[in-house]
Amino acid sequence: MNFLVTTITLAFLGLTSAHAQSRAFQKFTPYSEVGIGGGTASYFGELAPIHRPFRSLGTLPRWNTSISFTRHVTPHFALRTSFTWVRLIGDDFTFTETNPNQFPIQFLRNLHFRNDIKEVAISGLYQFRREGNQPNHRPSVTPYIMAGIAIVGHNPKARIPLYESDSPLGNWLDLRPLGTEGQGLGGYAKPYSLVTLAIPAGVGVRWRLTPNLNLSAEVGFRYTLTDYLDDVGGLYPDSDAITKNLSILFSDRRYEYLVARTGQDRLEALQNLPDVTPDVHRGTSGYDMYMLTQIKLHYLLPVAIKCPVDRR
Repeated sequence: MNFLVTTITLAFLGLTSAHAQSRAFQKFTPYSEVGIGGGTASYFGELAPIHRPFRSLGTLPRWNTSISFTRHVTPHFALRTSFTWVRLIGDDFTFTETNPNQFPIQFLRNLHFRNDIKEVAISGLYQFRREGNQPNHRPSVTPYIMAGIAIVGHNPKARIPLYESDSPLGNWLDLRPLGTEGQGLGGYAKPYSLVTLAIPAGVGVRWRLTPNLNLSAEVGFRYTLTDYLDDVGGLYPDSDAITKNLSILFSDRRYEYLVARTGQDRLEALQNLPDVTPDVHRGTSGYDMYMLTQIKLHYLLPVAIKCPVDRR
């Protein structure tokens, strides 16, 4: 969290100084670039806690792909708009299977999800090395930081129990309409939104490949304003409150002996778990996050040449 605050602060300090820089470097020629890229995506939440970052990063990383438009407005500052498609997955069984007795409550909970996220972001980039006055004069290597704001659309899904499905591994089903924590029922919270805000922040390095091409590598965190990327965030509802069969199945999966996402048998591990008091908490409070690593290729758009004014 300290890293996130520091990165945002530095990036927006660059934003506030943009006007002063543009006055100081009147000869700088603004230019634009378009980029495509992709990389890995890792989820942090109830099923992959942030306080165990290395284990969470190594559990079920998935992918992201993006397109972007960047406008370099001063020798140090740029503005970027981007669209990113992200796949996230979390699974209590996969996170705990190497040592169920170390995480007995999480292993017993046995929840999982998949979420395809669509992210539209506007970010400011502060480049630590000064750009040349012309795009061709940019440095060969440029480290930078970025921060901004994003709109995120998401839709968590989970697999139907194998014994309830015709599919060998179970079909994927939208979780929000099921109200797995009683959402929408009397005395419970409203259904969570499938659109939320996020704060992207990160660091990167840009390399000049040719006069018209850049390559960049970036690591960025997304701190979202929802606790339900994974459909997990509150208490188990009262057993009498939920009446839909599928809602009951997806709400409490503690006693399934098959792992719904993979089809593995976990009965022996369940029998060997230490005695644990059943937890009324299905999840914990706190917003979900995800981390993206990206390699991007950028093409510099031609700069319009201004003809001198004939003052004769």
